[in-house]
This record gives sequence, structure tokens and C-alpha cells, in this order.
Amino acid sequence: MRNLAIGFLLAVLVAGPAGGRDLYVDNRGGDDQLTGTQPRSRPDGSGPLRTLTRALHLAGPGDHIRLADSGVPYRESISLVGNRLSGTPLGPLVLDGNGAVLDGSLPVPADQWVFYRDNRFRFRPPRIEFYQLFLDSRPAVRVFAPAASDSPPKLQPRQWCAHQGAIYFAVEPSKLPADYALRYACLPTGITLYHVDYVVIRDLTIQGFQIDGLSAANTARRITLKAVTSTGNGRSGLAVGGASQVDVDGCLLRGNGTAQLLTLPYSEVHLRGSRLPGDTAAGWVDQGGRVYLEKQQIRGGREAIQPQEPAKVPAPKDAAEGRAP
Repeated sequence: MRNLAIGFLLAVLVAGPAGGRDLYVDNRGGDDQLTGTQPRSRPDGSGPLRTLTRALHLAGPGDHIRLADSGVPYRESISLVGNRLSGTPLGPLVLDGNGAVLDGSLPVPADQWVFYRDNRFRFRPPRIEFYQLFLDSRPAVRVFAPAASDSPPKLQPRQWCAHQGAIYFAVEPSKLPADYALRYACLPTGITLYHVDYVVIRDLTIQGFQIDGLSAANTARRITLKAVTSTGNGRSGLAVGGASQVDVDGCLLRGNGTAQLLTLPYSEVHLRGSRLPGDTAAGWVDQGGRVYLEKQQIRGGREAIQPQEPAKVPAPKDAAEGRAP
């Protein structure tokens, strides 16, 4: 028993503390000049921060970053890199969205729309490889243009397409693009994870990024995504590669441009209770790595992935029904 106790104590000492500080972020009521250690501002300067970027600058191993859902999206692109933004088995670094939205879109300038023909207008985003258009803060209905086509397809009002480096949008009669709340995916990737260990991201919506909502780019190990929605991103909702390992638990990846889930060589993904509908692109595009669905390895990509139904247990027979006549 004494040896067991000593072994456990050594393990705890090696792993480090079970948890770090709480850091609070509020993009409406916060201030990056405060310490972030309290959810409400105090005279001693210990109120919430305004940006995630500042919180990550202050954070250390195993800290718990808590976002306020202010009703206004956090318009940032962030990266978690290295041991300082990692955790341990006893205390992961946690980013708790509390239902907030991380959004990488920008408004389309009204004077950048050029009339094309019929009811269609054209806008050329700067330095964009993947495209997404938002209408009233939601992904607009997209029509995919044939790759070999010389001209964009016809569009119904409020639909859009991407064609030869431009976004085309169809207006309703007597309206112009400036009459709509239109935004385009601009910032590159919502959350990039690189060379980090034991990180939990939960209860967060990530949308409107040009490339990926989340990218476990390289050696991001023991990453857990829980109740995360990644939608309306130009390439994928989640991209995993470079010896990264990600658990996707109770998440929704939908409405993304090329794949809901994109896996690359040497990666490992575990899907549990998550939805990856093939609404705008395949649920899973397999370019390498290993993927497990409810502990069972699957291969080759999927058009869509839905949570598996639990096995039905037959109702017990009535005692009288089981008796022999």
C-alpha cells in the first residue's frame, strides 16, 4: 500500500496541478486591460477580458477560459500552440464557449457588387481560395457551379454560387445586394491547434472562416470537442492531420464547402454521437488517417454520418404469456 501511495503521489507531481485558473471573456462587457479573473468588472481591475486573443496571451497550462454568450459573435481567428496552452490528464486546458459564436466573416461592401445579368450580381473577394456567403448571419443557399462551365448557373432569388474567383448572388425583384445583410468568409481558420496536448473545446459554434472551422494541424493530441457546431466554413468544419488525435463528442459539422470532416495522413478521429450530414459536402472526406465511429473503425469516407441508434432491448414477456398450455 505504501508503494502504491508513493507511486500515485509521483504521478500527480509529474502530471502537474489538476487545474489552472479561470479566465473570463466577454466581448461586450469586457476590457483587455483587465485581469480576466472575474466574470464582472470590479474596482480592482479583475473583470473579464474582451477578446479570446488576449485570454490566450495570459493563459497557462490547464487554465479554463470561459466565454460569455453576449449575443454578439466573437470575430477572431485564434491558435493554440505549444506546452503553455496544453493541459494534463488531471487538468486539461478548457475553452468553454457557453453557447457563444466564433465568426470569421466580414460584411460585403455594398459598392463592391457589380451587376452581371438577369437578377445576378458579382463580388470578387480579395485573396480567397474557398468561399462562403452568409445571409442574415446564416449560410445562404448555395448552388454549385460545374467546374467546366464558362458562366455561372442561373440562380433563384437569395441563392448564390462561386465561379471563377467571384461570388454571384441573385436578388429579388426591385432589390439590390445592399438591401441584404450579406457577409463572406474571410478570416482563415477559426481555431488552429498545433503541438498541444489535453485540450477541451466545448459548447461553441464556429462559422464563417475561409478554410476550416477547426484545424488540428500537427501533433495536436488528446483533443476533445464536445457539443461544438462548425458550420458555413469554406473548406471543412474540422480538418485533422499531422499525427493529431481528436475526439468528436456530440458535435454537429454541417454546411461546410468541401467536407464536414477532412482527415489527412497520420491522424486519428473518434466520432461519438455526432452528426455530419452531407448537406453541402460529404460528411467525411478521407485523405488518410484513421476514423472510428462509436469505437468501430470505418474507412474510405462517408456521404453522411449520423449517431448510431442504441440497440433496442426487447420488452419482457408477461409471465402468463411464457407458460406452456
